[in-house]
Amino acid sequence: MDLSNLKPAEGSVKNQGKRVGRGQGSGKGGTATRGHKGAKSRSGYSKKLGFEGGQMPLQRRVPKFGFTNINRVEYQGVNLDTLQQLVDEKKIKDTVDFETLVSLGKAGKNDLVKILGRGELKSKLKVTAHKFTATAKAAIEAAGGEAVTL
Repeated sequence: MDLSNLKPAEGSVKNQGKRVGRGQGSGKGGTATRGHKGAKSRSGYSKKLGFEGGQMPLQRRVPKFGFTNINRVEYQGVNLDTLQQLVDEKKIKDTVDFETLVSLGKAGKNDLVKILGRGELKSKLKVTAHKFTATAKAAIEAAGGEAVTL
């Protein structure tokens, strides 16, 4: 290192933004790069979410449809291939209940669990859940296990 190749430490020199509105001599005085008049030149301006410059926004151009059923019950789906994978990884032995699924991160503690029929189940399991699809129940019983509804 000598005087010909000195440079400041990494991250110590920041490229400050241009200083606007600091007098005519700076070249960025007057309108401070905002142009003349209009909402964007004023202080406190912020564009509304979805604002399209006065054109009818997409949100309002598209018609409303449908409704939200307030009595809808949401289930967290767990597939058979997921259960089989857990057995292969030796994370579950012979019984699967809600607490097991929560501890393995397959469902949240406030979820309702529904066992779904994707994939195949080779091992004999006693599965306890809130709901089962017909195919899942059949597959569990075909493998010699049992499906217990909570």
